[in-house]
Amino acid sequence: MAVPAAMPATPTLTFVPPAHRPTAHSRPPVGALLRRYRGAGEPLSCEPVAQGLLNRGYRLATTRGSYFLKHHLDGDHEAVARQHRATRRLPGHGVPVAEAVENAAGETVTVIGGHCFALHPWIEGRHRDGAQLTRAGSERLGALLGLVHTGLEQVMEADPVALTHALTYDSQDPASTFALIDELLALARHNAPRNAFDELAEHRLTERRTLLERHAHRRPPPGAEPATGWVHGDFHPLNLLYRGAEPAAIVDWDRLGVQPRAEEAVRAAAIFFVRPTGELDLTKVRAYARGYRRAAGAGSAELAAAVHRVWWERLNDFWILRWRYQLDDRRADPQFAAVSALAVWWTREYEAVREAFAG
Repeated sequence: MAVPAAMPATPTLTFVPPAHRPTAHSRPPVGALLRRYRGAGEPLSCEPVAQGLLNRGYRLATTRGSYFLKHHLDGDHEAVARQHRATRRLPGHGVPVAEAVENAAGETVTVIGGHCFALHPWIEGRHRDGAQLTRAGSERLGALLGLVHTGLEQVMEADPVALTHALTYDSQDPASTFALIDELLALARHNAPRNAFDELAEHRLTERRTLLERHAHRRPPPGAEPATGWVHGDFHPLNLLYRGAEPAAIVDWDRLGVQPRAEEAVRAAAIFFVRPTGELDLTKVRAYARGYRRAAGAGSAELAAAVHRVWWERLNDFWILRWRYQLDDRRADPQFAAVSALAVWWTREYEAVREAFAG
């Protein structure tokens, strides 16, 4: 389950404060953990491969094979177990996953010292972004996400609280965005020593304020959300492993939840198919959306509504600049040029983007 150092252009990623980052002194209790599993073997090595607020990941090699070991930092045993129950049933609906291994007690979550761990088989594979997919591969990608959504609908129990929250979601108020722009502009202008990134940030912030002033009347009204259902929550290239041209496993289900499902389809496409210049490859988007609509049974109106809401979300979003200037975290800086250009291009090509998704 290889996880590269690169990070996807998505606002769902979260800042990892220094206190939560893996260190040489925060290795999991591998010996005690493996003794909870039958036939897992003796530990040979354990190397960090992923990190985040919701989990830490390790490649664990034993005398019996290789595993992906996940340390769930939030410690919510029931939430993690629910993820595992879902992913164990999804292969029956055509969704490839890396199912959690049961321990000797028949549980998929192992608690040691108050910490929650899960063991998964190590999946050999590679990550592929939209540039590496053919049109046919793009259509299969959309169909795969459609299978995720329809499969989750079959395997997940009803959650009235999550459904109510999703249906009452309010779109971003441009007034608060204007205040954030002013704050970020001040930070960018006074950053020392100033460099090309700060110059581009100032340009994009000023440009975005003008766009928002021009389009503020297009804010999605309450109740405009498309159909809501269970979603993966973080579907992007780093959470999908391929063997050759075929998906081998969808990983990282920590954000499994109830959301407008077509919004996930649009957000994922905006990550997979964005070009370095900030444009979407609409030919591949069109194929992807066709595959998604067919597999999910989603109509054109549902996709069109999702396009509008995600466009508005992107127009009001400055997650990379907030990481840099408010959190002093620059890991996402290399993505800023394309991500910030996408919001501008999408606004200009709004009708073409909506047509590509809605058909």
